[in-house]
Amino acid sequence: MIESMEDAIRAIFATRRHLDAAPRGLDEYTRDIAPTRRLLARENLLAVERDYAVVTGSRGKGSVTAIMAKLLEALGRRVGTVTSPHLVHWNERIRVDGRMIPTPDFLRILNDLQPALAAVTDDLNETQYLSPQGIFLAVALRYFAETGVDAAVLEVGRGGRFDDIAVVPNALSVFTPIMLEHTSLLGDSLERIAWHKSGIIKSGGVAITLPQAPPIIDILRRESARKAARLVRLNEDKLARWLADREDGQLIRLHPYGELALPLLGRYQIENASLAIRAVELMGRRKTGIDPAWMGAIRLGLSQVKWLGRAQKLEDMPAVYVDGAITVSSAASFVTSLEHRLRQPVVSIVGIPRDRDYAGVYKVMAAVSQALIITETDINPNTRFPTREEALTAAQDLHNSAHYRKDLPAALELARELADTSGTILLAVSLMLVGETMLIWDVDTTTI
Repeated sequence: MIESMEDAIRAIFATRRHLDAAPRGLDEYTRDIAPTRRLLARENLLAVERDYAVVTGSRGKGSVTAIMAKLLEALGRRVGTVTSPHLVHWNERIRVDGRMIPTPDFLRILNDLQPALAAVTDDLNETQYLSPQGIFLAVALRYFAETGVDAAVLEVGRGGRFDDIAVVPNALSVFTPIMLEHTSLLGDSLERIAWHKSGIIKSGGVAITLPQAPPIIDILRRESARKAARLVRLNEDKLARWLADREDGQLIRLHPYGELALPLLGRYQIENASLAIRAVELMGRRKTGIDPAWMGAIRLGLSQVKWLGRAQKLEDMPAVYVDGAITVSSAASFVTSLEHRLRQPVVSIVGIPRDRDYAGVYKVMAAVSQALIITETDINPNTRFPTREEALTAAQDLHNSAHYRKDLPAALELARELADTSGTILLAVSLMLVGETMLIWDVDTTTI
């Protein structure tokens, strides 16, 4: 009997951990979604008829998933989501109408699934494992059935073609910007990464994408043709335009909705909101067009969007903002989004894993900061940060006031000294550190 979330996570990762010591290779050789398919089939978890949308890309997947879910909820749908990673609670990965699955329900369902999990696990060979993501998906689908979910928006963890999330019969495939990422697992070219992500497209379905580089569009077009699916490309005239900043977000304009309140600070969220709205139109647009009631629901839904840890303001004196900005492009977007809100002096806390271009992110943040503080976390032993010496060497080459603190509380203590109450503290950190900020500021992550 599994009686706690700690026991649950240990059980969920059990078959994966026996391979952790083995070298990881490309997903097409090391990931196998067949065990997840067998698990879902044994439990008949795909029998309930509902609308599925699957979201993939290299950035903005979680934001688009959250925005789509809130829009569908405003349109009267009962909406389930699966996202990853979580910030504070593992339960956050599974939500219905924005509320994370309660722990008693998670444990009950996982215990109910134990006979099926054992049967599937018994059939694995020494190189196979039952994906933790597949088990989360199984728990989610059972919970969705129990709670009457009729529309589900699911975020791919990595790639798509060999990702367990994509085993659902999604009629709609949603693509955020695709870039070089996870090259050791997906391949070292844009074309190869796009091929992985295009695998979420289903036969006879619809795919929708934000503007992409020509090689990526070619891959999406080719996969859509092979699956007899329709590919919808959003050109600039289909995207929203920024109008003004608001205290709690931005005012944007999108045809035919007119002015819309977007309660997210990041400029990058304008594209994400545009994609989410156009995707929801494809999921439920009436044949007679978009009527006033529909437009009112979209306006209401967008105004209620909440997605934590992305250009989020945590405090006012000093002003403190946090973003999961661990790439050069996302750090640049973070800075651009807040450039008119910054109060001097600006102090940046940066915590970037060593498998990312941490020096590149340091450079972006150093350009707007009077001081740079490097930190890390040991929450996940599988995620490694640059050593103190590596981090300081890179940071001191870019800034004459570069510091290192071994953990986030120590980094924040120094940042408050340097920024005083009149300045600004920017946290450009991994999502593990974003989760720590949620705990430090006592942010409720159970409902969005």
